[in-house]
Amino acid sequence: MENLFQKINAKKLDFNAFELLDDAWMLVTAGVKNNCNTMTASWGGFGILWNKTVAYVFIRPTRYTFQFSEKYEGMTLSFFTEHYREELKFCGAHSGKDIEKIHKCGFTKFETASGAIGFSEAWLILECKKLSYQDINPENFLDMKINNNYPKKDYHRMYICEITNCYLKQ
Repeated sequence: MENLFQKINAKKLDFNAFELLDDAWMLVTAGVKNNCNTMTASWGGFGILWNKTVAYVFIRPTRYTFQFSEKYEGMTLSFFTEHYREELKFCGAHSGKDIEKIHKCGFTKFETASGAIGFSEAWLILECKKLSYQDINPENFLDMKINNNYPKKDYHRMYICEITNCYLKQ
């Protein structure tokens, strides 16, 4: 990892968060090297909360990754170039219960110094520690059209995570 990535302050990143999430997508990965799962996501955000640099991550309880996000203290958010679009689509369309997605996509896993899972093919990895969670409650929707995003009533859990380390590919 030392040769591929440079550890930087997350506040020094220069990107458009809307493009990064909505257009480029990310892999949310939780677990340890020999027991982890990843999923593609495009819903989330970044900011400052409780005097910490944070990421907001949304995971439906029906996703296999949810089990891992509940069991482990942290997760990583990995961002890839457009070259990996098909792999990201695959990780979003298939469950880790049924197939070893990371292997199938040809991604190279590695452990960060704190034991989180990163991918050598990513250009940016945010290592995160869960601080809090909140289940999305449809009773709080002010715009009822939001419910259209939940035909199965599988409302997300939002994790507020401190960005503990930020790795940028050199």
